Amino acid sequence: YNFVEDYSRSCPEKVWISESSGQALFNVIPKRKTLVCSSPITLAKAIKNEAEIDGTKKACVRDAVALCRYFAWLEKEVPNGMVTEISGAQKLLEFRQQEEGFVSPSFETISGSGPNGAIIHYRAVPKTNRPITTSHMYLCDSGGQYTDGTTDVTRTLHFGRPSEHQKECYTRVLKGHFNLWKAVFPRHWQGHNLDCLARTSLWQVGLDYQHGTGHGIGAFLNVHEGPQGISYRGLVDAPLEAGMIVSNEPGYYEMGAFGIRLENDMLITEAETKHNFNHTGFLTMETLTYVPYEPALLMPSLLSEEEIMWINSYHQQCREKLAHFLMERGDQDTMAWLVKKTRALG
Repeated sequence: YNFVEDYSRSCPEKVWISESSGQALFNVIPKRKTLVCSSPITLAKAIKNEAEIDGTKKACVRDAVALCRYFAWLEKEVPNGMVTEISGAQKLLEFRQQEEGFVSPSFETISGSGPNGAIIHYRAVPKTNRPITTSHMYLCDSGGQYTDGTTDVTRTLHFGRPSEHQKECYTRVLKGHFNLWKAVFPRHWQGHNLDCLARTSLWQVGLDYQHGTGHGIGAFLNVHEGPQGISYRGLVDAPLEAGMIVSNEPGYYEMGAFGIRLENDMLITEAETKHNFNHTGFLTMETLTYVPYEPALLMPSLLSEEEIMWINSYHQQCREKLAHFLMERGDQDTMAWLVKKTRALG
């Protein structure tokens, strides 16, 4: 701080400081010399180069292997009544530690059973630790830091017989997830323009969620990275550019009952369009995450033919990308789980 204070007082020009800087830094720079603006370094970091994109894709596949092994293990062990939110999160960490290049979790795992899943930023501690059962939904939001990339994935599961209401809520969240995924939008658009796409299916029946739909993700850096985001709040809202990685994570939370969130990491790419109005250029999204959705929580009657085709295509990609890794290590249990979860919807 002493250096910044001395430099700012002696420098004849203004000092460029990011709006996300701490108040202590603002205090040592004379106001008349302060230029408050997003750092160009932040934007350059947000737009990934080819090596970062390739590394993140590889990290996401290995991370998906760990997640699928965990979910297959849960399906086998939960009926025995011995798995809790905390022990489950520890088991997931053990699976991730077996993957090449794993360094650490990218954040503390949100492992929420039943009503705890409705707490958006829940952290399981001994006092709140609930068993994961066949009677309640289970929300798992987790990620890994790998030497070649950063991941952040959420899936919601049920190991018993979900209610029709739970199925409808899950399906509507998935429809919003797909609606944002398939979006084609003008280059330089800000994320707040897209946020509503993930909510329309919920809005149709008077439901919603109280968090943004997406955030930027670093490359072996911060799991929440600006300056881009996808949120109605518009607090982190730099124009979206090809090469950025963002999350796509709509949800629904019923306090005291259950929570639903579905999250994939998405790469923003150039879109191929028939026209190019005013030479604007258009963008779309490509998924980097390959973890099956929960068929037991789907309500097919709410899905359009296009959505069913999309789910089937995605699940086929999950099987193709992960099968080699599972067969290579002889993991027949997870392979059987993967085949079951990725069967085509009729």
